[in-house]
Amino acid sequence: MTAPHTGASGAAPRRRGRPSRTEGTTGPGARERILAAARTEFSERGYDKTSIRGIAKAAEVDPALVHHYFGTKEQVFGAAIEVSMEPALHLPDVLAQGADGIGERFARYFLSIWENPATRAPLLAVVRSAVTHEAAAKVLRGLVLRRMLERVAGELAVPEPRFRAELAASQLVGIAMLRYVIRVEPLASADPEEIVRMVAPTLQRYLAEA
Repeated sequence: MTAPHTGASGAAPRRRGRPSRTEGTTGPGARERILAAARTEFSERGYDKTSIRGIAKAAEVDPALVHHYFGTKEQVFGAAIEVSMEPALHLPDVLAQGADGIGERFARYFLSIWENPATRAPLLAVVRSAVTHEAAAKVLRGLVLRRMLERVAGELAVPEPRFRAELAASQLVGIAMLRYVIRVEPLASADPEEIVRMVAPTLQRYLAEA
């Protein structure tokens, strides 16, 4: 029986495809390391300049393992961003308390996510990537529609709930763009509670008034 060919170092050549589990890259935490590395890479480099190879290098795994767990670059982006946006997509008490005051609660909750540096950084990366790249915009649309707007609309006892939820979201996303991305004054420096006070009646009308 012919022995397998070895290179100059005497080791058998690595096979293409899924990395071997003996390489130490598929143990506990490998998937989480890839996600963490992807969030950092997309946040710091943007969608266009981030690569599967770069994510793998940052996570200290083989690039094939990134493909194995997540597939394409767009799918890696979607998984990383969904984890990053989880606080913004989770609406704990905003809807549970009914229609009274929902505009104020919705505005305050949304701004609290953006005011927190830990959650603001990945959100900024998402918005900036979505503005400049259609693949990133597609992922963001899917997350916002599937995880936030559809849930909000499902709780609204008003005509055209989906359209109203989209109008409310457009109001808040516009504020986020001007305040945190473009940083237009005086909105960029305004007290969050003042913004809540000003925008809450409009959101209330969208979400609760027949």
